[in-house]
Amino acid sequence: MATQQKTKQEIRQENTAEQLSRTEQFYEKNKKWIWGVIIGILVIWLASLAYNRYIYMPKCAEAQEQMFPAENNFSAGEYELALNGDGNVLGFSQIIDDYGNKAGKAVYLYAGICQLQLGNFQDAIDYLKKYKGKEPILKARALACQGDAYVGLEQYENAIAAYKKAVAVNDNVFNAGYLFKEGLAYKALGDNAAALKCFETIRDNYPQSVEAAEIARYITEVSE
Repeated sequence: MATQQKTKQEIRQENTAEQLSRTEQFYEKNKKWIWGVIIGILVIWLASLAYNRYIYMPKCAEAQEQMFPAENNFSAGEYELALNGDGNVLGFSQIIDDYGNKAGKAVYLYAGICQLQLGNFQDAIDYLKKYKGKEPILKARALACQGDAYVGLEQYENAIAAYKKAVAVNDNVFNAGYLFKEGLAYKALGDNAAALKCFETIRDNYPQSVEAAEIARYITEVSE
């Protein structure tokens, strides 16, 4: 048995040696190609690192710096100036054209709200749909603003769909406002039963909201 066991070990050693030999032969035969691939990967990695450090990151910093005046104008309610700039400072639309989303994803939300406030409803929708932020409150607001723009276009079914998505993002007090707008959109379509459900949800689930203060009147209107 010992002899037989030794023979098995020898066979394994021979197989291992043969495999190593084949590996060495493959390397010798293809070492130029192998090193070419390794060097190519290294070059790509170094180029990516250099681009990120010396081009992309400085562009991001530059774009964020350009955002400050536009954000200040937005906060002041100067939507035209915030969107288009004045020749001295850039507006959100120009920042998007020059930098894309390097200033942050919120640039599309800002631009969309500016267009909405200026009554440019389709342009507002186009910007708002490009906003891909994950923060729940801002994500819901972007969807609700799409709903507002669709209402401006009298596309009430699309508005309702947008408000529903906004409500589904996160359960918080802002949902009362979105439900209220959804109810008004249903009312505009003549669907009082659906509007009633929205208004009753505000009454029952968000009694402390601003919308709940006068919701009884709207419930009465769609119940008649």
